[in-house]
Amino acid sequence: MLNRVILWSLNNRWVVLLLGIGIVVGAALDMRSMPLDVFPELNAPTVTIMTEAPGYAAEEVERAVTFPIETAINGLPGVRRVRSSSAISLSIVWAEFDFGEDIYRARQLIAERLAQARESLPENVHPPEMTPVSSITGEVMLLALTSVAGTQEAASPLELRRVAEFELRTRLLAIGGVAQVTALGGALPELQVNVRPDDLLRYGLTLDQVATAAEAANAPVGGGYLADVDGRELPLSPLTRAETVRDIATTVVGDWRGTPVTLERVADVREGGAPSRGSGSTDGHDAVILTIQKNPGVNTLELTGAIDRALDEFEKTLVPGMRLERHVFRQADFIEVAIRNVLHALRDGVIFVVIILVMFLLNLRTTFITLTALPLSIGAALLILHAWGASINVMTLGGLGVAIGSLVDDAIVDVENVFRRLRQNAALPPEARKGALQVVYEASVEVRSAILVATVIIVLVFAPLFLLSGVEGRFFRPLGA
Repeated sequence: MLNRVILWSLNNRWVVLLLGIGIVVGAALDMRSMPLDVFPELNAPTVTIMTEAPGYAAEEVERAVTFPIETAINGLPGVRRVRSSSAISLSIVWAEFDFGEDIYRARQLIAERLAQARESLPENVHPPEMTPVSSITGEVMLLALTSVAGTQEAASPLELRRVAEFELRTRLLAIGGVAQVTALGGALPELQVNVRPDDLLRYGLTLDQVATAAEAANAPVGGGYLADVDGRELPLSPLTRAETVRDIATTVVGDWRGTPVTLERVADVREGGAPSRGSGSTDGHDAVILTIQKNPGVNTLELTGAIDRALDEFEKTLVPGMRLERHVFRQADFIEVAIRNVLHALRDGVIFVVIILVMFLLNLRTTFITLTALPLSIGAALLILHAWGASINVMTLGGLGVAIGSLVDDAIVDVENVFRRLRQNAALPPEARKGALQVVYEASVEVRSAILVATVIIVLVFAPLFLLSGVEGRFFRPLGA
């Protein structure tokens, strides 16, 4: 079989040359679209379910929220592990599926079970929600929005969080490949109605009336339409949303002795920050930290470039007194450093191979022919890795670095034997000489079995890596691939 391949290649050497060039060029072009990461994707497909239970203690969250959700999820096809965490007012459940499961099919199965589980949850608990699809290495960037200290225009924590939550976050979520943007720190702005109990009793009102009035003051209402106005229907758009604190404060709650009672007469209405659930800082100063996570399989370097372009546009509209810090954490920097180090090792390995080949073969032509095995083999390997859905990372590049010796060793044995047989053939009398192609064929067949056995031995050394399971298998398989 191999002898026929060698013979066909010699008889169709121009076709082989064009195929080799096509593989190298195709791999070079294909590398631009391959995802780049520091490590391979290590976590199994996981669906995270978050449920808010305002006012519940951790024990009640576990009993009334977490346990029913876990019970509904257990037994789903492909689920390998279910974990949970119950805290004050918050339940988090992680449903981990087997490696290779389709994450979107898994989310569909979870959604069907959650629809059934909602019936067993308390009425005042927010419906369970699945977080966006992300991965264990999906945190691509941390941003910090800080106040410029020592200036009259320094922004307050309330203003920092407002800009980060409602302006910067929405811009980042519009970028393709961004799965989730989470803001932490500062003070989340909200309109607060702090009831004065004495005044409430004085006017004979209840907390339910205050809550209903405050909610209605900022609720959209359909106004209907005016029919048959010159043959047209004119829609009515009543302005019912509160835009200022004054709009809430002047909302009527009820009446007392025929006089309307507004919210400001029974409560202090102001804009303030929501109860803090964490804090953020950078360089020792208070800041709002934004965590950006990507979707699985997205090229981190390309996504980082798109985020930087969006941040360039955002900084042009940034109000005075605020500063945006981009280099709190950037996964792209780690990827570039790690890949650069491995590429330097590959470069040094190729240089040493060239020096050794020139020293031992003492022929530039044979050295060049031997080195053609490197780009051809590496290009074919990258195309196969892309077809498998793998990414370029430290492990895949490290495996290619280890394979350089084996690649060149096979080429050296073959080319050196062909070179030696051609030289011996040239020393024969003209009438005893064989054709160059016949000599090349016979020389290649002569060492083919030895090369094949040596290659099989090397493959057997790395074969156990493909038998590893779990996280270890996900981590080490690209090294052997």
